[in-house]
Amino acid sequence: MRAAVLHTHGEPPTHAEHPDPVAAEGLSIVRVTAAPVVPLDLLCASGTSYFGPPAVPYVPGVQGVGVVEQSEVVAPGTRVFFATSAGMAAGDGSFAERAAVPDEDLIPLAVSEEAVSDAAVAAIGLSGVAGWMTLTWRAQLQAGEQVLVLGGGGAVGQVAIGAARVLGASRVVAVTRSEASRERALVAGADEVVALSTDVDELTARLGEPSYDVVVDPVFGVAATAASRVLAAGGRLVNLGGSSGDEAVFSSAVLRSKTASVLGYTNNALTADQRREALTAVLEHAATGAIAVAHETVTLADVATAWSRQASGATSGRLVLTIDA
Repeated sequence: MRAAVLHTHGEPPTHAEHPDPVAAEGLSIVRVTAAPVVPLDLLCASGTSYFGPPAVPYVPGVQGVGVVEQSEVVAPGTRVFFATSAGMAAGDGSFAERAAVPDEDLIPLAVSEEAVSDAAVAAIGLSGVAGWMTLTWRAQLQAGEQVLVLGGGGAVGQVAIGAARVLGASRVVAVTRSEASRERALVAGADEVVALSTDVDELTARLGEPSYDVVVDPVFGVAATAASRVLAAGGRLVNLGGSSGDEAVFSSAVLRSKTASVLGYTNNALTADQRREALTAVLEHAATGAIAVAHETVTLADVATAWSRQASGATSGRLVLTIDA
């Protein structure tokens, strides 16, 4: 089969022939149609992640969409989203014509391809799960509350903005770094977009008076510090990433005076049922246009270019590999 094969840590994978996956107990074979290129793919392939350097050669790709060809738990022909541990454990991922997927990591798709394309599902993927579960499970968002989304132009941010709207938030404000990110946040449904500042006092002033019941934070750093200052009484800041740094400063007096909460979130804490239910809910809203992630498609043959663009940040949204078997 054709696949994107990584031969050297830190280098882009190349489009090449690779052995077909073999069916085994607990594994289903999926014909892949679309796979997103996400930061975790590059981190694992760098050989510097806390998972350790993966054995090479291997096929990257921690998420994908496709059609089941062989399975003992899902009917062949079923359209699915799936996750893999490529780069984190032995085995190949989704950047190939076919993938071997643990049965528990298959999520049958209830929406049709006409309603939400394979590429759109791939773009949403586990970012959609994170954006939805941050609001519903960790923050316990209530209708009428105000939401602040840091990193509002990213995939998680776009989903969180759309999800906050459909969950009944009265106001959704996003913080973004660039003009392109600002436009993505507005398209996602933000009422207002605030430009990021590296000066915490300036950013706090831009955010305005303390009024945010929930903060969705995939960035941390200065943005999280400023956001903690504008939490409403009983406010909840949920951190699910550190793209702007691994440390933030919180005032004990501010948190105590507001009985505010700082909470952590990771998709890894979810059960398979929670992941399935969250993605299903997000895609139901995607089918109506209420939730979307900006993306562009790239053919599998152009994987090296897509990989380099992701590494340099030269993208207009999520990059999704399209794969024709």
